[in-house]
Amino acid sequence: MSAPEKSRGKAQDTGWRGSVDVWLDAAYDALKESGIDAVRVMPLAKQLGLSRTSFYWFFEDREQLLDALLSRWREKNTGSLVQQCENYAESISEAILNVFECWLNPQLFDSQFEFAVRSWAMQSAEVSAEIARADDTRINALTGMFRRFGYDEEAADVRARTLYLTQIGYISMKTTEDVVVRFRRIPHYVGVFTGKALKRRELDRFYGKFGYAETSPGVFVPLADTFEAS
Repeated sequence: MSAPEKSRGKAQDTGWRGSVDVWLDAAYDALKESGIDAVRVMPLAKQLGLSRTSFYWFFEDREQLLDALLSRWREKNTGSLVQQCENYAESISEAILNVFECWLNPQLFDSQFEFAVRSWAMQSAEVSAEIARADDTRINALTGMFRRFGYDEEAADVRARTLYLTQIGYISMKTTEDVVVRFRRIPHYVGVFTGKALKRRELDRFYGKFGYAETSPGVFVPLADTFEAS
């Protein structure tokens, strides 16, 4: 089922006006799929099978809807990244793996949403300022993570920026990698970002979170397969 069909189903479930979440979800989908110019009341109403006037039961105007989109982006992407930086880790290498969960789990950090908001910022000084504040917040959280593990201020700042700007580059270039390819690269990335080698148990825990096990160097299989073979 397509995103519009899902949204339309939600609208039917919540009555003829829809709901705040129905309208916001439709705007979220439209932004990610077609950019900010697609986030307009009439096209969203048509997509949802709702009247245009029903929108105004939940939002004063389009600007309020756009503000809600930005709030969702802040809470999801910036909030999750900061939380991952603060999560418990035995070492800086494991702390980096906590952050890497963001790049592999769209429930934590939505890279397509990130790209859409950064594209939107090219048309809006206000959104551009939001991006700048988010970048500062995220880099500060990453810097604090490095500082927690004994790096001096300058080293922590540079390593944090290297880690963060690398991932923003991935997002900006719409780079896609098979999960196994990314798994193979992760130990090398961690070495570059930290100057330290990952421990085997740290890697195994990380791969296990995504349902994989490394059975031999560079070879990954779903954990279900390893259980069946044992």
